[in-house]
Amino acid sequence: MKVLVFGKTGQVASELARCATADITLEFVGRDRADLTDPAACAALIATTDADAVINAAAYTAVDRAEEDEATAQLVNAAAPAAMVRAAVARGLPFVHISTDYVFDGSGDIPFATDHPTGPLGAYGRTKLAGEDSVRAAGGVFAIFRTSWVVSAHGNNFVKTMLRLGAERDRLTIVADQIGGPTPAADIAQTCLEAARQLKADAGKSGTYHLSGGPDVSWADFARAIFEMSGTTCEVADIPSSDFPTPAARPANSRMDNTTTKATFGLPRPDWRAGLKDILKDLRALKQ
Repeated sequence: MKVLVFGKTGQVASELARCATADITLEFVGRDRADLTDPAACAALIATTDADAVINAAAYTAVDRAEEDEATAQLVNAAAPAAMVRAAVARGLPFVHISTDYVFDGSGDIPFATDHPTGPLGAYGRTKLAGEDSVRAAGGVFAIFRTSWVVSAHGNNFVKTMLRLGAERDRLTIVADQIGGPTPAADIAQTCLEAARQLKADAGKSGTYHLSGGPDVSWADFARAIFEMSGTTCEVADIPSSDFPTPAARPANSRMDNTTTKATFGLPRPDWRAGLKDILKDLRALKQ
């Protein structure tokens, strides 16, 4: 199977690059070939590809900056996927798209089901939801995976930030009233590939799914786990979100129900603790 992947240097794309096998060929599309602010260029690539499936692993993920630059976020997170999926439908190609927990309003304390009403709190969530809507409306073969708190040894993410700050300070104050599931990018990559493979064989598996790591945890407790597992001596003090204001509101509840992902694709919920061990191992290897 050959897969055309939009995204080249992001966390998920970097992990997808490690998934190539004798049976899986991956062609990565970076900004040099198709900038996501140019949806027509993205569609043109799909129109001429010899790939068997398309994965969109690229997005505008600067949550705070999106509040001031929603127009660009809308281009990348909504207009580009809309153009991509229409081109994929025209070619009869399965389309796998990554979305986010930010499409919900973060209320309550139970995991969000895939059919729970959406209610984005800010620009990032609004633009990602618009992208989802376009994918669903195209009428093709697709899988949307809403994920959360993505971490890896690549790019910028919470694990790398904590390791850096934990090495510099004896004590950190971390938000403790936002609860969610850290999700290793490696698990997202593997899930996207497996979904693409299964969708080729069974278009009836098309739909919207949740993919978040378990068990659910607060940012503060996640930080403690990072320090404990990495052998970093740094105290974590819990604070409320109100003590750490940001331009974009963060959902207090990012718990997501992964039931349908397992039922449809046979993929269990990722264990972020196992993923964190692998990330720390990768980071140690990069230092050598």
